[in-house]
Amino acid sequence: MSTLDAARAELALAVLYLNKAEARDKICRAIQYGSKFLSNGEPGTAQNVDKSTSLARKVFRLFKFINDLHGLISPTAPGTPLPLVLLGKSKNALLSTFLFLDQIVWLGRTGIYKNKERADLIGRISLFCWMGSSICTTLVEIGEIGRISGQLKKLEKDLKNSEKYQNEQYRAKLKMSNERSLALVKAALDTVVAVGLLQLAPKKVTPRVTGALGFTTSLISCYQLLPAPVKSKAP
Repeated sequence: MSTLDAARAELALAVLYLNKAEARDKICRAIQYGSKFLSNGEPGTAQNVDKSTSLARKVFRLFKFINDLHGLISPTAPGTPLPLVLLGKSKNALLSTFLFLDQIVWLGRTGIYKNKERADLIGRISLFCWMGSSICTTLVEIGEIGRISGQLKKLEKDLKNSEKYQNEQYRAKLKMSNERSLALVKAALDTVVAVGLLQLAPKKVTPRVTGALGFTTSLISCYQLLPAPVKSKAP
């Protein structure tokens, strides 16, 4: 593959990535929480960027609650333990509720919905729902990592140490374990971000800490949404 072809392929991947509404939302999220880190809750340009980006992101999420509503009523993978099924469905229900209520918050901030006190209350309830969904996700990922770890140990017994990395099934399970571990870190950090946004521990989880953790989880989300690179053809 020539340099020009390689550049075209990279640009095509960038276009594919930026065409995703979810990717644009997470890039805006990184800007939002990066600004929150810089402002540390103090008035100024950084705080203005934080607030304006937060409002803009709500437009990206209009009707997004349907995704998790669909996940709530969809059948689960065969063989999934009941506790993980219940946690997964709880996550879907809480996240769908958060995204639905967030639309009312957007209506309040734009002035369409006039009852500011009720909009603020709904916004706080929505954040509790998001925190709950992050906790459920954390527990689901811990359970799934435990299941995959058991499957990897079983494969290791069947395969010799020198052969396990050549085994396609073992490599797939290992990749899945790494992806789950990254999702676990993201969900755990997002739980702390929710605590910061709700000001449940204002002395420990300051706006700067909230911004730093939110920026980190935004970068993780951006990484998770990256398209698979195009494999170059052999000459």
